[in-house]
Amino acid sequence: MSIIDEFVKSHPQSKQLHEKALNHFAANGATHRSRMWNPFGPYMTHALGCKIWDVDGREYIEYRNGHGALILGHGYPTIIKAIQDQVLKGTHYSASHELEIEWAELIKSMVPTAERVEFFACGQEANMMGIRIARASTGRTKILRFKDNFHGWADELVDPSTPGAVNAEVKVIPMHDLKMLEEELTTAQYAIVLTEGGGARMAGQVPWEPYFIRAVGPMAKKYGTIWLLDEVVTGFRDGPAGWGGLMALNPDLTSFGKSVAGGMPAGALTGRADIMGMLTPRVDEPWIAHTGTWNAMPIVCAAGVAACKILKDGSVQKQVNEMGAYMRQTGNKALQEYGYSWRLYGRSIIHIYFGPVDFEVDSVGNPPTKDIKKMLAGNIEKHKLGVYLLHHGIHTHQGRQFILSIAHTKEDIDKTINVLVKAISDAMADGAIGKLPARC
Repeated sequence: MSIIDEFVKSHPQSKQLHEKALNHFAANGATHRSRMWNPFGPYMTHALGCKIWDVDGREYIEYRNGHGALILGHGYPTIIKAIQDQVLKGTHYSASHELEIEWAELIKSMVPTAERVEFFACGQEANMMGIRIARASTGRTKILRFKDNFHGWADELVDPSTPGAVNAEVKVIPMHDLKMLEEELTTAQYAIVLTEGGGARMAGQVPWEPYFIRAVGPMAKKYGTIWLLDEVVTGFRDGPAGWGGLMALNPDLTSFGKSVAGGMPAGALTGRADIMGMLTPRVDEPWIAHTGTWNAMPIVCAAGVAACKILKDGSVQKQVNEMGAYMRQTGNKALQEYGYSWRLYGRSIIHIYFGPVDFEVDSVGNPPTKDIKKMLAGNIEKHKLGVYLLHHGIHTHQGRQFILSIAHTKEDIDKTINVLVKAISDAMADGAIGKLPARC
């Protein structure tokens, strides 16, 4: 019996729920693209720390962590208490309140470029407002983006070829081509240029080259274009000032989400006071009205205040990055010993690389190749591997990433690496994935 057959047999209640879900949700029974599994994924019931349990009573080491939002892990006591205390006072006032000011003050104290703060229901909304503010400020309409950078699913944030998307004003160019970037910016048509924090796809499956990302801001300024750094994933995960703080970047606007609210649904847009001033009501001058039923909900702000107080000194990020380094080192040693041409790289979000290894992963977690096509290859194999990892008790981001939290220990990681090499072996034995490429 193959592992897939064993997985189906050992998850009867998840299978039953999946079959029900197919009658309700068009996306193969899932409510999010990355929750689609073949044949199906486990249906979860509860989680705590770095563990999560499904309806069939099976326990997993958790490496999805709220799509990256839960750097503190599941059920962190301080966050839970903040939410519980606030829910008794009110979840939604439809009015201003002190918590929104306290949360904004904390964000400003952590992010040097945050002269103003605006709250939203999610990070995508923050990016959408960034585009509108940039257009109103510059009088231009065009948007410049980079290939494979993710900013949300709205029309002007998705891949231009997405069915149904209307994005005639969007130009997408390759990463790391300074000549092409300047050629586009010199046309003086672009209101905004967007970059994903850390690099393309979840904090840097394709990392930014430092020389390039540090050139974006000065070049955009030279040609009158506003630069938005999207830190929805990396914000407060990579450090108290986000990934931009680590890289000493000076964006005009920065968007946040996920960790900024301790795992509650929220987004924030920060940036220069003059640009954000487009939201200020004016007499006889145009301005942007910012609405949104869920903006700065007290219950969300309470969680955000609690989270930012914890994340402000950088100790959490330091610990999680140390666990990331341990996972890279332990995992890559094991993969080499077994002769597998897979590698782990990244910081607190560990990416799985499938392909020819051009050189070994360095101490800061860069990938074992400079070839973007190689970095992005093998997603079908990774997805299949993800199911094998599920069967062995490891819950990943579809086999592509291990998203770490402060709750993970070396013991968790040691167990995970042991399972990883076994899952690869099992998948190869079943023919789910073919012979892995040899080291170059």
